[in-house]
Amino acid sequence: MSARDESASAAAAAAPPHVVLVCFPSQGHLNPTLRLAKRLAAKGLLVTCCTTSGVGACLAAASSSSAAVSTGGVRVGSGRIRFEFLDDHGNEKDDLMRYLETSGRAAFAELLARQAAAGRPVTCVVGNPFLPWAVDVAAEAGVPAAVLWVQSCAVFSLYYHYARGLVEFPPEDDTDDARVALPGLPPLSVADVPSFLLPSNPYKMIADAILGQFRNVDKAAWVLVNSFTELERDVLAALPGVTPRPPQLIPVGPLIELEEDGGGAVRGDLIKAEDDDCVGWLDAQPPRSVVYASVGSIVVLSAEEVAEMAHGLASAGRPFLWVVRPDTRPLLPEGFLDTVAGRGMVVPWSPQERVLAHAATACFLTHCGWNSTLETVAAGVPVVAFPQWGDQCTDAKFLVDELRMGVRLRAPLRREAVREAVDAAVAGPEADAMLSSARSWSAVARAAVAPGGSSDRHVQTFVDEVVRRACGRQPDEVTMSG
Repeated sequence: MSARDESASAAAAAAPPHVVLVCFPSQGHLNPTLRLAKRLAAKGLLVTCCTTSGVGACLAAASSSSAAVSTGGVRVGSGRIRFEFLDDHGNEKDDLMRYLETSGRAAFAELLARQAAAGRPVTCVVGNPFLPWAVDVAAEAGVPAAVLWVQSCAVFSLYYHYARGLVEFPPEDDTDDARVALPGLPPLSVADVPSFLLPSNPYKMIADAILGQFRNVDKAAWVLVNSFTELERDVLAALPGVTPRPPQLIPVGPLIELEEDGGGAVRGDLIKAEDDDCVGWLDAQPPRSVVYASVGSIVVLSAEEVAEMAHGLASAGRPFLWVVRPDTRPLLPEGFLDTVAGRGMVVPWSPQERVLAHAATACFLTHCGWNSTLETVAAGVPVVAFPQWGDQCTDAKFLVDELRMGVRLRAPLRREAVREAVDAAVAGPEADAMLSSARSWSAVARAAVAPGGSSDRHVQTFVDEVVRRACGRQPDEVTMSG
């Protein structure tokens, strides 16, 4: 071996293990992926976040992550986070999914080879459920792989049973209130099942992508889950008894922002923050007085629904902070902003975790996406649950009926129902019990990610295993702690 080769080998041996996280290009996937990246980096790994060039451009434009994207990365704890992007050639939505399915494999294989050539060979790939081919590419390259499941363990169980032909759901027009019974889950009506699994689902490509991962999930050595053991203990205990046996789920959440991870320069905001100081506005409101409303980055409301929501919030008699995306703002009723000036604030974006943690926030009117669900659980804020599709339906069931920290707002949306639901969540007969339950779950969630908590121990065990494999030692089985 030449002196140059020996020097390169020594440098590779001294370098930290390198983990590549592959992220589906959407806000709902980017947030948990970057938060996991920061926790892994904080424990000493070199972490590369890989997503599409379109997302990269948005991150570079957003003030929170521009430095991390435009430079060689940033230090987080004792590790480092950097970015690599797959060229999406301007494709969006369904076209983008088709493009990634046909061209993403080769581009990702080239990316892995490029890391090795640069002296930072990849020790582990963490794939994404919507991009199941990433695990295949890793296996072909001889790189161990994990999957980050960004929904609940309950939803994983529902998808797994469906993909394996182990469950049959009641008809959507069922009038007998039939229930789905699965191990470790409460009885579920057809309305509680992820809508992507129902015959009327209009998003067939998304359903195919989700179910597609179960064809190769056995190639992943680990399935990391954005949840925590204490929240979903029953389903975690029941899954190992299912035949065929699913992979072990390793809870590493809630994947919320943690000040102690030192990764404030790396955030997943795809919309550039505006000058509107909604946190400053909250500072001027009385404690537990504000209704915070947001339906996430993807849900699209009709003009009628926007009008009903607007009138419902305006008539609730409480100050409100409402996130209305730029594409939805033209649907606001004429004169609405002038009518509510001073008591209602409408913004295109908000720092959601800061809003939920604010003392002025009384309740959260939410679409029940899993990120928002975990953020409100961690913040201890009661909810008005307004799910639209997908796993949101299941999340709403758990928030309201199992965690007992909110009320349902059902379709079709009516202003009177908005007003009544907000009143029930903040001042109704069960409001105090909901708040107490929410605060109890907040304490449990934060303990799970604190140093030595259940999820923190799982992350450390995963990191230890990645280091072990990087050093060429035989792998140990990653086991969950309580």
